[in-house]
Amino acid sequence: MGFNADGGAINWFPGHMAAATRAIRNRLKLSDLVIEVRDARIPLSSANSILQPHLSAKRRVVALNKKDLANPNIMHKWIDYFESCKQDCIPINAHSKSSVKKLLELVELKLKEVICKEPTLLVMVVGVPNVGKSALINSIHQIAQSRFPVQEKMKRAAVGPLPGVTQDIAGFKIANKPSIYVLDTPGVLVPSISDIETGLKLALAGSVKDSVVGEERIAQYLLAVLNTRGTPLHWKHLNNRRIDGIECEAQAEESYEYNLKNLKPKRRNLPNRSDLVYVEDLVMEVQRALYLTLAEFNGNVEDESDLESLIDQQFGALQKALKIPHKASEARLMVSKKFLTLFRTGKLGPFILDDVPDVKPVS
Repeated sequence: MGFNADGGAINWFPGHMAAATRAIRNRLKLSDLVIEVRDARIPLSSANSILQPHLSAKRRVVALNKKDLANPNIMHKWIDYFESCKQDCIPINAHSKSSVKKLLELVELKLKEVICKEPTLLVMVVGVPNVGKSALINSIHQIAQSRFPVQEKMKRAAVGPLPGVTQDIAGFKIANKPSIYVLDTPGVLVPSISDIETGLKLALAGSVKDSVVGEERIAQYLLAVLNTRGTPLHWKHLNNRRIDGIECEAQAEESYEYNLKNLKPKRRNLPNRSDLVYVEDLVMEVQRALYLTLAEFNGNVEDESDLESLIDQQFGALQKALKIPHKASEARLMVSKKFLTLFRTGKLGPFILDDVPDVKPVS
């Protein structure tokens, strides 16, 4: 589906892309190992294909972050895929210290299995925007401080035109013998967008700003994915779901003003339990609306025209489910923002948008 609401092709990224890529290449020369952070929901789409030759030439660990948002039933297939490609890979949750510690154990193993002349080894964290690089580095910092409360300064030869030049490099010490440091500033890779679907996946995961693509176009793509996969049909059993002992007050709900950022009402002093029930009921209404519209749909979701017609119908159903006033200006935009928030926070369930490539057996 084109989804060219405003017409014309999308200019995904500005002209500084080449400069950013050159900067990453220079910094890669300093590192002994690279942690490439990718979004576990898009293990291939969140990679930078232009820099892959440079990354694969280094010792590298691919960290599939946000594993809590990814479908665990499919994740093991991705692990098998990376293993078949002789690539170290580990699913992580950057906000979980235990998860990050497992990543660091793998990093130390990969570095210590190689005899290195350098007394100090550097690890660099790279990844496209919004895959969790900063969250990972924050967790690494906390772990480093617990291991080595007094963090030592480190020096490494700088790569540049002047020989013998050294510079202070900011990082966190995570191991001794050899000393291993993780650079405290991540390298931001420019996403590689080979086609519009890859771009839409990146936008859906938040690696491309919503304003570049448009929330409505991204929401259309998400609905197309859900419908073609038949996902709402699996939500049938949720129609009768109730939360024991708790009832939402309908009159109070109607008076709340919605907050598009976190789906919670902008009303203070609400009990935490009420907030959770409010969001839970919102999710249930959205899932019911999508289930009913798809179950009653007589067209073919593989037909572009039929699918667009279904999606238009679903926008109306979602507007009602999300309690957005019928005559509200920009109602479709409001629906899109709330719907995307539900997906991105995992409220609609865990997903992996990329398909696992077929691996041809070596003859």
